[in-house]
Amino acid sequence: MKRIPFGTTDLPVLLPAAARLQAAARRDREAGGPLPRLRARHGLWLAALCLLSAGVADAQMGTGAGGEARRSAFAALIDWAPLLLDGFLFNIAISFLAMAGGTAVGAVLGLMQVSLLPPVRFGSWFVTQFFRNAPWLVLLFFCMFLLPFEFDLGFVVIPFPDWVKATLGLSLPVMANVSEVVRGAVQSLPSGQWEAAESLAFSRRQTLWEIILPQCVKRMLPPWMNLYAILTMATVLASIVGVSEMMTQTGRALAAENRPELLIPFYSFVLVCFFAYCYPIAVATRRLERRYQVKL
Repeated sequence: MKRIPFGTTDLPVLLPAAARLQAAARRDREAGGPLPRLRARHGLWLAALCLLSAGVADAQMGTGAGGEARRSAFAALIDWAPLLLDGFLFNIAISFLAMAGGTAVGAVLGLMQVSLLPPVRFGSWFVTQFFRNAPWLVLLFFCMFLLPFEFDLGFVVIPFPDWVKATLGLSLPVMANVSEVVRGAVQSLPSGQWEAAESLAFSRRQTLWEIILPQCVKRMLPPWMNLYAILTMATVLASIVGVSEMMTQTGRALAAENRPELLIPFYSFVLVCFFAYCYPIAVATRRLERRYQVKL
């Protein structure tokens, strides 16, 4: 803290904190309101909550049917952790596949939204708005119960497992959201970019692929990463339709243990796993937003 002689009109200023507070206020103004800021300590709090819930479960632990002492909640969690982590890896695999498929189709759909042909533009807009505003769980149920379990080609039978249907169901809303991200990025560029390319005798296709889209990549990257984090957290919906991901494996482990006091420790472990995976994505998204923000 800087010392000011007595009798002066200047007020003391905390110099080290001034720059930090000014930067935080600038980010809030750019976002239109105060931003919630996750820190690494929040993950430590979640881990502490997991350990605390295990301690509470141990305090509530009774004896078995034959009077023998039951193992602690922490020991049960350690025993089941490999199975739960295998399910979590399945969640990540589903999120990768759904994001890849949704991004590929959504990018084409987004470019169709800026087409000069009214039927193409209206059709892509309708598909985008339909799947973007449809509940994810409803789309998941439609894919699970309307698609066949196998395809009989006459000479070979190709199975169509439930996890593929779940991946397809989750890729539909991703497709619609990516379409909006692409459309917004393309239309956010100044119209002078199109006019300058037209004056240089570029075709619309050349303008789009060689001038417009390369500039849109850095604008699309932060919302695309944010969408992936949301998709990863939404993969637990696949447990409702019987896919063997982390939530399904957690339910099976709890059913095998048949101990109600293990509910909070096990689901706290699920929460910590998803936080540990999605928090770095949120941090990278914020950094990219600050790095690629449009200077007006």
